[in-house]
Amino acid sequence: MKRLLPTRERLLQSRWLRPIAHYLDNDHLWHADRSSVARAVGIGLFFGLLLPVAQFLFAVVAAIVLRANVAVAAGFTLVTNPLTFAPIYWFAYRLGSWLMGGSVDEQAAQRVEQQAQAAIARNEGIIQGLWHSIVSAGAPLALGLTVLAVVAGAIGFGLAWSLWRPRHPPGHEKTLPPAAE
Repeated sequence: MKRLLPTRERLLQSRWLRPIAHYLDNDHLWHADRSSVARAVGIGLFFGLLLPVAQFLFAVVAAIVLRANVAVAAGFTLVTNPLTFAPIYWFAYRLGSWLMGGSVDEQAAQRVEQQAQAAIARNEGIIQGLWHSIVSAGAPLALGLTVLAVVAGAIGFGLAWSLWRPRHPPGHEKTLPPAAE
């Protein structure tokens, strides 16, 4: 997993992060412990699903403010990428429509997915494809993305927290103190 995460040097060289690069010099933001990684997973998933643009920047800023691992937060924003954003946005639209009490308009749901895929095919870029999808889907998509972001962030935090196990060096065994006589 470490090889998939951006390195400290790579993030410091990012033109998007230049205005806040001096904050990234704090060693605590790069330390991988249970609490900082769990917070980072939640932050990355939240911003990766909520925002169609600049997820990376918002996740890094939130990681700085909340003292989470910056690389993990940035890496988990990649939950939305060219292969996943069409199905995620389709599902978010359906979820938002259902939560708003309306029936899901199958044709509108299909249009959301088709527009996103068409933008990639036309080489317009992800941002323009997302913009067309958001404008055409409106409130159901916004509500669905918000709910997905909150739920995924909470589940990601919970899973990272509960699955984290401290690593002990090989041959290291817990020894009990000698019994008092």
